[in-house]
Amino acid sequence: MPGIRDVAELVSRAAAESPDRLAVVEAGGRSLTWAGLEDEVDRIATGLAGAGIVGGHRVLIAIGNRLEFVTTYLGVLRAQAVAVPVNPGSAVGELARMLDDSGARVAVADASTVAVVRDALRAVEPPPRLVVVGEPSYDELRAEPPRPIPPLQDPDKLAALLYTSGTSGLPRAAMLTHRALLANIDQCAQVEPPMIHGDDVVLGVLPLFHVYGLNAVLGSVLRRRAKLVLVERFDPQETLAIIDDEACSVVPVAPPVLAYWRSEPDLRERLGPVRLILSGSAPLSPEVAQDFTARSGVPVHEGYGLTEASPVVTSTLCSAVNRSGSVGAALPGIDLRLVDDDGRPPEGDDPGEISIRGANLFSGYWPDGAGGPDADGWWSTGDVGFLDENGDLFLVDRLKELVIVSGFNVYPVEVEDVVEEVPGVVEVAVIGVDDDLTGEAVVAYVRAPEADPDAIAEAVRAHCAARLARFKQPSRIEVVDELPRTITGKVQKGRLRGIERRRTLGLLE
Repeated sequence: MPGIRDVAELVSRAAAESPDRLAVVEAGGRSLTWAGLEDEVDRIATGLAGAGIVGGHRVLIAIGNRLEFVTTYLGVLRAQAVAVPVNPGSAVGELARMLDDSGARVAVADASTVAVVRDALRAVEPPPRLVVVGEPSYDELRAEPPRPIPPLQDPDKLAALLYTSGTSGLPRAAMLTHRALLANIDQCAQVEPPMIHGDDVVLGVLPLFHVYGLNAVLGSVLRRRAKLVLVERFDPQETLAIIDDEACSVVPVAPPVLAYWRSEPDLRERLGPVRLILSGSAPLSPEVAQDFTARSGVPVHEGYGLTEASPVVTSTLCSAVNRSGSVGAALPGIDLRLVDDDGRPPEGDDPGEISIRGANLFSGYWPDGAGGPDADGWWSTGDVGFLDENGDLFLVDRLKELVIVSGFNVYPVEVEDVVEEVPGVVEVAVIGVDDDLTGEAVVAYVRAPEADPDAIAEAVRAHCAARLARFKQPSRIEVVDELPRTITGKVQKGRLRGIERRRTLGLLE
């Protein structure tokens, strides 16, 4: 949109033109009009300024899908500070590291996260100020009448740090500027037919701390001035009821949601208000998509994206011909190319590593911008695919040992480092296995020659529960005498995956 320099300014425009229209509602509960949302965002920005937060200071947000996430996030952006949304289900150690790494001056929690956040603050020196939704600290933050805040002058300033698992085993924060966030919002808005109309009611069940929910959903709702229905957590039956009660017309989800709903006997009736389902954050089986559409009568459109791309890169809504298995063509304003190991175009129809270029790309990883786009603006994703004659992208493999659980990234080395902390564990190898409900699940192969197998498995399970967010915890622990190795001594995870495939086929007990 012309003249827009930061995401929060989208609220100001909507409030000026449609003040009394509903903007955000909690399913079955509270709501805010555009004018009400504008007032709350102004109050939070004013309160942050009064608390000494200035441009560039980081504010960590550990809140679930509720109105206060939306108002706090946008208030941080309006204050020209840097939002650091984190998984409300993070373990104490994970939160402590993100607090320390980001250098957050303020941490905002709610009733469901405050205990863990308080424990994490004890490990950080000096601890940031804690603000808790529902307690006097939050009321005080938003108590002052809004004061004018000078508009953002430079849209290339940092807007958000979004932590994504790193190949080193430690989460790294992607640095997203106001320009990058707005660019992807605008790229999504240019898709024809539109993902979201101004009169749509959009289901907000995707977690807002995740880039898909944060910018592809919330950002697009702000741009289109649609209505967002927030859902605190996904429950298959309750969410279907909310879709009907709130007349949701656009339903953005991760693939596991379709797996939960696939067996619903009255699916077509229960999705009556829905005109479009958008699937992203993890690969969607073509068979699941086709079967779901046949049974529901609702088209399912898939996309491909990454945190570093703010996040949407492709969509089947952009495809000239909708071919099964494709994740669609690039959004307007995004360039795609494939390269081989030498950085050249692959020969013939060979797949290659996917590289992308566009104004939506991040500025590298916090704090120094390492790993960002090259001098020509290209960034290598680590994913492998091929392009057909129409420019549609097909994903083939991942160069990184990434496991995607319910749309969330898990790097095996991060889990392995935690498991190796357990006394008695000599060695561990973590892989991803297919799972009907979550897409993939984490499985740990553990070697502990001096320990009782049942006892070591229980110890690993308990330690992971204390140190890792739930989606990163192994769904199964296999205690083995040996791990398969190459001639050079490297663990052969391919053989472990082969064992799992044979187990799935019933060839192993």
